[in-house]
Amino acid sequence: MCRLPASSTGITLHKMALMSAQKKSAVKANLPAHEVVYRKIRDKVLFGKLKPGQAVTIQGLVDEIQVSMTPVREAIRRLTAEGALVNQGNRRVSVPQMGAGRFAELVFARQSIEPELARLAARVIKDKEIDELAGIDQRVNAAMDAGDVSGYMQENHSFHFTLYAHADSEILLPLAETLWLRYGPLYRIICGKYGTGSMVDQHEETLQALRDRDADAAAQAILNDIEQGFEIVRTDYGWS
Repeated sequence: MCRLPASSTGITLHKMALMSAQKKSAVKANLPAHEVVYRKIRDKVLFGKLKPGQAVTIQGLVDEIQVSMTPVREAIRRLTAEGALVNQGNRRVSVPQMGAGRFAELVFARQSIEPELARLAARVIKDKEIDELAGIDQRVNAAMDAGDVSGYMQENHSFHFTLYAHADSEILLPLAETLWLRYGPLYRIICGKYGTGSMVDQHEETLQALRDRDADAAAQAILNDIEQGFEIVRTDYGWS
């Protein structure tokens, strides 16, 4: 992974991050209220703001987001169906715990799906879209250099799913999104424990493969990228 010197990129990275935030806000502004609530709660799971096993009440989410009970219940229903949350009774939900067996299944699924999404995307992605990905990767690197775990997780997710969106897959993409929901809370624990300085990626290799129009190399780079994260988890938890 190639990182640009902070002294030469600080202003540019700030502008790019601001533009990204403005773009996301504009998208959210056009969404129905229930979808906005769903995404807020989903992001709490996806980016590890809720830890595995940590219970929260429906009323607590209502008070935090400052909406009525109905959209929160609908969001929880969807996230429960996706396996991102489990009901605990007494109007409580939690992020499910991760064990060795479930982790092995998640690894198998992500290794099967995400490289194929990268391969499909590489066949159709345009130069300007590769440049957009390069800009996201700069923000990933800036967050890593700053020790910003939340920023790193959000921008890393943005890199992957901006790429995967170009695959235009109605089946594989939703599956990948669900798998990241299952993985996010665990990965946040690892990032918090070891720091962003211990995180590595294969984004530069992915970008080069895209520029070379080498779909197989792009798939391999993404496979290597996600495998690096899995290996840190395996080592930490003693899961073979």
